[in-house]
Amino acid sequence: MNKAEEGYRGKALEFLKRYGVEVGDLISICSIDGELEGTLIPRYAYADDEHIVIKLKNGYNLGVRIDKIKNIIRRAKGEKPRFTKAPLPKFDPNLPLISIISTGGTIASRIDYRTGAVYPALSAEDLYSVVPEIGNYANVDAEILMSLYSENITPKDWGLMAKKIHEKIQKGVKAVIITHGTDTLGYTAAALSFALRGLPIPVILVGAQRSSDRPSSDAATNLIGATILGTRGNLKGVFVVMHDGLSDDRLAVHIGTKVRKNHTSRRDAFESVNIAPIAYIEKENIVQNYSVDEKEGLIIRPDFEEKVALIKFYPNMNPKIIDFFIDEGYRGIVLEGTGLGHVSSRCYESLKRAIKEGLLVCMTSQCIWGRVRMTVYDTGRDLLSLGILPLEDMLPETAYVKLSWVLANSNSIEEAKELMLKNLAHEYTLTSSLEKRSKY
Repeated sequence: MNKAEEGYRGKALEFLKRYGVEVGDLISICSIDGELEGTLIPRYAYADDEHIVIKLKNGYNLGVRIDKIKNIIRRAKGEKPRFTKAPLPKFDPNLPLISIISTGGTIASRIDYRTGAVYPALSAEDLYSVVPEIGNYANVDAEILMSLYSENITPKDWGLMAKKIHEKIQKGVKAVIITHGTDTLGYTAAALSFALRGLPIPVILVGAQRSSDRPSSDAATNLIGATILGTRGNLKGVFVVMHDGLSDDRLAVHIGTKVRKNHTSRRDAFESVNIAPIAYIEKENIVQNYSVDEKEGLIIRPDFEEKVALIKFYPNMNPKIIDFFIDEGYRGIVLEGTGLGHVSSRCYESLKRAIKEGLLVCMTSQCIWGRVRMTVYDTGRDLLSLGILPLEDMLPETAYVKLSWVLANSNSIEEAKELMLKNLAHEYTLTSSLEKRSKY
């Protein structure tokens, strides 16, 4: 056994050598807590040397303290775990063609047993290989565009994705599925919603909260759901498909500009804000809640202005934060204000300077539900008089992306303001309900 590869060291490594078992072997463990059977799997190299780890028949991994083990019996010698691609299915002329474009993230990740970290490793073709069920619904044109943690994705990458999607549309695919890390998936969904308008097909972003080597993984379910929506639905535009609720029975389809990640780890972390999901996928059935009007004729505008900032206001915030972005030559700022859209009067002078120097400054709310209403209190009215642009119920993340897109695709500050206030990709709703959808 190579301990550098398998992660065992010290007492745990000597313990395994004593019983003559290696990673991949099917073993029975007699411990003071009872009998266990499973496959010995690698251990994180940076973990302690007090445990060994087995994979149970139900798919879960279990660590067992070596000082509780009375005896180990090797039931069968096994091969060390490794990833093997399955053969791709033959082209079926009776099925539609879809494109799966991989950008990285947990849905395209595996465990690094040396460090215990999750890292992007699978190509889009690998995804198709490990989720063969998608071959029941479509022929797949799979491609890896980038392999990035989503926090490393930039506006330039949004532009690359938009161009690649446009290329696939020209080839006649019925749908494009983008596999993406969940942390900034909402930003990318909004970016593609503005960069690609008048889409003739659905562009579906999909991710996973839990990596594919975990039995509770949502990777396969989400990818299959996205494939069903892309091949059997009639929606056009940019959407996000992720779990809805705790079971595996239902997925939610969110409009790309109205979706937010609201939990760090739950599989149903994504929610539509100030609007219901446009549809649900229940097993193989698509239940559509409402429809949205889409303009005819694809328009691609993949450019984004990188010098745009999103600033979350907090008590005692130093106004020099605003001055920093002005001095750095930024062209726009989205403020994430409190409540109905407020920031401290201590920020007024810096905001006056920003507007005087030609920056477009917009206001959103750090509240998840509801909308900006800056005419209710003196603070809001003062900010309006400075020239701050209120953005109704637009999500701060969507506002940041839209401002970045608008500043790259307008010729004047007046045109930019008009575009920010115009509902281009369903980023606004006319009214906000007092009800909020919450499951926690």
